[in-house]
Amino acid sequence: MTIRPLFDKVVIEPVNADEKTKSGIVLPSAAQEKPQMAVIVAVGPGGIIEGKEITMQVKVGEKILYSKYAGSEFKLDGKDVIIIRQSDILAVID
Repeated sequence: MTIRPLFDKVVIEPVNADEKTKSGIVLPSAAQEKPQMAVIVAVGPGGIIEGKEITMQVKVGEKILYSKYAGSEFKLDGKDVIIIRQSDILAVID
C-alpha cells in the first residue's frame, strides 16, 4: 500500500529505541522512551497553507529528529508510521 500525504504533511517511520541501557540492563517496552528519531517515508507537495506559501525542506529517505508529542500514529502494512507537519521536524541528521 502506498501513502500520499497532503499539503505540508510528512509520513515518518520511527527508528526503534534501544532496548538495553549502556550498562546492559534490558528495559521492558513500557519503560522505554518514545523515539524522537525517524526516517521519512513520504512527503506532501507543500502549497499555500493559512495564506502562507510552504515549500518542503525535507525529502524521502532522510533521517530526522521530531517533536516528542507530534503527529498521529497509524499502522501501514504492519509498520508503525506517524504523520506530522513539516514544522514539527526539528532537524535533519546527516
